Amino acid sequence: MSKSAVISSSRGYPDPLSVLELLKPITWFAPMWALGCGVVSSGVSIQNNWLIVAGAIVLAGPMVCGTSQAVNDWFDRHVDAINEPGRPIPSGRVPGRWALYIAIVWTGLSLLLAAALGIWVLWAAVFGLVLAWAYSAPPPRLKKNGWWGNGAVGLCYEGLPWFTGAAALQGALPDWRIISLAVLYSIGAHGIMTLNDFKSVEGDRQLGLRSLPARYGIGPAAKLACWVMALPQVVVIGLLLSWSQHIHAGIVTALLAAQLVLMRRLLQDPEGKAAWYNATGTTLYVLGMLAAAFAVRALQAGV
Repeated sequence: MSKSAVISSSRGYPDPLSVLELLKPITWFAPMWALGCGVVSSGVSIQNNWLIVAGAIVLAGPMVCGTSQAVNDWFDRHVDAINEPGRPIPSGRVPGRWALYIAIVWTGLSLLLAAALGIWVLWAAVFGLVLAWAYSAPPPRLKKNGWWGNGAVGLCYEGLPWFTGAAALQGALPDWRIISLAVLYSIGAHGIMTLNDFKSVEGDRQLGLRSLPARYGIGPAAKLACWVMALPQVVVIGLLLSWSQHIHAGIVTALLAAQLVLMRRLLQDPEGKAAWYNATGTTLYVLGMLAAAFAVRALQAGV
């Protein structure tokens, strides 16, 4: 613990670096990338709307995603005190009820920023923040069930930011093509979240958390995750072909084919290769998202 952290803790308030750690900047990338896909798919020029884009990026990453991290750490503080005592709350670097206060304030600030970006962005933020609290807070505590919890995270990390980016730029409800892609990639992200659960199977079983690997075993859960990641992309390819976006469909197809090769290796050792796949296969997955977003942009331009 740093000297400033010790001083802040002794005075009863957290130091800025500990607050930043609580908000987990590393987790902001996924929703910010998805928001970027929404911006691209909107077909609207960024050049004259950079302030809106900047506000939407802040909303998706530091604000809404940051809120979800603070909420999660607050409601997991007792478990973290046993498993990860060095984290901001159990270590005392974010003392007392400060994490809860930060989560509440960040929720309010997120809603204010969302309202400034438009009514559809506000509704998306409300939905995302409700899911963020429901994921961690009792009584719903969606994270206790792998089906519901992973679905909530996938939607908050992929679909809602994509929708937000498009809605912020268009100033209206995005058309069905944008919404369809956002939903499909949210479904696929459910499988990515399942792979993230492999690192904590034993702890989940001991604590009664019904993650999919804990419920069904690592092997079956890995196969399920691969199917859940792959099938929505097949549907995306079909949609792109039906929209006559053959080049973009070919790009997504090639990226999916590469993922399938990596999935074969993943299934040989799911627990050992889960982190490796998240660094390789998931990268290909999000590149496919961007290719699909450019396909919709081309449609908006009449290409």
